[in-house]
Amino acid sequence: MSIADVYEKELSYQTDRRKATVEFIKIASDLWYDKSIELVLFRNQLIDRSVSDILDLHKYAKDFVQKPISIFDSVEIAQAIKSLDLPPSKLDIGKLTYEYHLEDNKYPDALAFVKDKLKNAKDGNNISPKDVVLYGFGRIGRLLARELMSKAGKGSQMRLRAIVTRGKIDKTVLEKRASLLKMDSVHGDFAGTVSIDEENNALIINGTTVYIISANAPEDIDYTQYGIKDALIIDNTGAFRDDVALARHLKGKGASKVLLTAPGKGIPNIVHGANHLDYDPDKVDIFSAASCTTNAITPVLKAVEDTLGVAHGHLETIHAYTNDQNLVDNMHSKYRRGRAAALNMVITETGAGKAVSKALPSFEGKLTSSAIRVPVPNGSLAILNLEIEKDTTKEELNAIIKKYAMEGELVEQIQYSINNELVSSDIVGTSAPSIYDSNATIVAKNGKSIVLYVWYDNEYGYSHQVIRLAKYISKVRRFTYY
Repeated sequence: MSIADVYEKELSYQTDRRKATVEFIKIASDLWYDKSIELVLFRNQLIDRSVSDILDLHKYAKDFVQKPISIFDSVEIAQAIKSLDLPPSKLDIGKLTYEYHLEDNKYPDALAFVKDKLKNAKDGNNISPKDVVLYGFGRIGRLLARELMSKAGKGSQMRLRAIVTRGKIDKTVLEKRASLLKMDSVHGDFAGTVSIDEENNALIINGTTVYIISANAPEDIDYTQYGIKDALIIDNTGAFRDDVALARHLKGKGASKVLLTAPGKGIPNIVHGANHLDYDPDKVDIFSAASCTTNAITPVLKAVEDTLGVAHGHLETIHAYTNDQNLVDNMHSKYRRGRAAALNMVITETGAGKAVSKALPSFEGKLTSSAIRVPVPNGSLAILNLEIEKDTTKEELNAIIKKYAMEGELVEQIQYSINNELVSSDIVGTSAPSIYDSNATIVAKNGKSIVLYVWYDNEYGYSHQVIRLAKYISKVRRFTYY
């Protein structure tokens, strides 16, 4: 075959791949909007993704499981899923395709395979949609709004109904709020529409009304006048941190649950996937989603503790600068944070080491911690220097974390990276709170001193953990197949 013939064959194959990807996107969209069935690929989101994005995710999947997973396989499995009468669910088509390759001799076709694997989906309970109010509209609040609205689907899970801010509301304020939601210097443009409704003091996001409410005290708000009832209040302000202050939200009409997007006192501090099942939302009204760093390190620490045991260790976070630092040198209530954030590495404190024990009690007194804020706007790194109880090797340790990333209770929390060139900008936009850098892992010759590198998008990854916990609190978690 001539070089020209080879090239023409390659072109034809690429055309077929991209046409298949278009078909896959259509099936995934139909499943989501018609049946509230969300497809993911090894926990990577597929809604609103381009053809190139989908093909890149398939390459990652192939490298991750070290088995051939092509877009043609995904189309075949997706078609089988579409043909079934399934309840609202979240299905990992990467895992399904991987298992189909392993077990294809057991089944006559993809439909028979999918029927067998998803046979328990009919046992899923009906769920009632939950009204959600964002109390505060800063970095995390806006990312939550983006995710809630872009994944609203048929509105069968969580419905963003209102956003509470301080100060007057007029046309200019609404336009500024809309602009901040629509455009973001770190995360890019919102993949949707945003306009204002001046008459009703509201944003119209993807054609849906979200009221902007001005209030100085949470107990003063009557949400029922906006048609909101039994709402989950997600507090992003950081102004209320303990059980007494957060209970003020429940004194307003129309609120039934509260979720704090920061570490809290006197309330359960939850890392979804690690300890959320310890608290029954029918019995607990106020929750904390802990911190971004705690959500990053806890899943990996749990995997190591469960398999090798942790004697003690030190956590060092290399953290993006945040809004509580100064843009230029100026007075600050804390040491060093007054120096220009975009020009300096700044040593500061973090409570993440102690906070882990709130989610994993076995870590009480085991971890010390400190932090360095660095001149990047987003994307952070946790370095875990641990003494473990059982000997291991780098290969064994990586295999343990990979197993936790592929199956079990932490598959949404741990992303296993095999990228030799991984840097902080690469992990921006990753929905997993922990990105385990397998190539950076260090194991000492004694087999008991290990150093783990865990990347995390301290905004986007954390926001997804908040939403996972919010779904659990709201009792709208669908059947999942991971």
